[in-house]
Amino acid sequence: MRSVTQSAFGDPSVLEIGEVERPEPGYGQVLIKVGAAGINPVDAAVRSGAYPLLGEPPFTLGWDVAGTVEAVGSGISAFAPGDEVLGMPAFPAEAAAHADYVLASPNELVRRPAALTVEEAGALPLAGLTAWQALVGIARVEAGQSVLIHRAAGGVGHLAVQIAKARGAYVIGTARADNHDFLRALGADRLIDYTVADFVAEAGPVDVVFDLVGGEYGERSAAALKPGGLLVGALGGPMGGITPERAAELGVRLEVVSVRPSAADLAQLVALAEAGRLRVHVDRALPLADVAKAHELISGGRTRGKIVLVP
Repeated sequence: MRSVTQSAFGDPSVLEIGEVERPEPGYGQVLIKVGAAGINPVDAAVRSGAYPLLGEPPFTLGWDVAGTVEAVGSGISAFAPGDEVLGMPAFPAEAAAHADYVLASPNELVRRPAALTVEEAGALPLAGLTAWQALVGIARVEAGQSVLIHRAAGGVGHLAVQIAKARGAYVIGTARADNHDFLRALGADRLIDYTVADFVAEAGPVDVVFDLVGGEYGERSAAALKPGGLLVGALGGPMGGITPERAAELGVRLEVVSVRPSAADLAQLVALAEAGRLRVHVDRALPLADVAKAHELISGGRTRGKIVLVP
């Protein structure tokens, strides 16, 4: 089978398409024929060496997957060959989803509903789980609260907008002006063009900030919160731009989301999609052979929604 490999850290040119043996499912494993596999900023960060999550190369990136169950190992009763599924295998370990086939455990998978195309399903898991686990698992967003979401038009952000709205929150997003109509259509109540306006002044005190930018946004986001409000960051440590101690000095709380596989959480996301309350926007679907181009687009930071790789 084909698999995207790299033997060194670097720019997208280090990515190569190689031929490897197709894996066979062992006990408690499911083999999936990949129909679509999402690309996420974490893929670019690991590829470059900025975030050495998988140690030294060689390795294969990719954690989002949607496709068809090809075979199951012993001990599997939840899935059978032919089932359409989606999931986020193994994270933060290597899943190697940027390939023709990938192994997963049943507790990392859910069935793909008719409400999601295979491309949409392949785009959903990592970004959707990040948004869900941040806003529901950590922040416990509820009706009547105000939520500010940075990078609202991106892969995680556009799903976070819809999840917060489904929870009954008043949603404010930061995004360039050319993404405002897109975000209004997803339910955002108010939008701030961060290139011309100060979001701290424009947003007003809010209950929750979901920061998908980090860096200098960290402390500024804390300043946009009500006393006792919650800042949920997707980036921890120095990259997040603020420490728990500094947040406490400012009278707010800080938590960092560390996404983990969860079939239960994926089922909640799928239910929202089936109810028409969650739309996964696929900016582009590129052939696996164009993986370097996909990484270039992700690294540019201007993607609306998600990019996926298809066979």
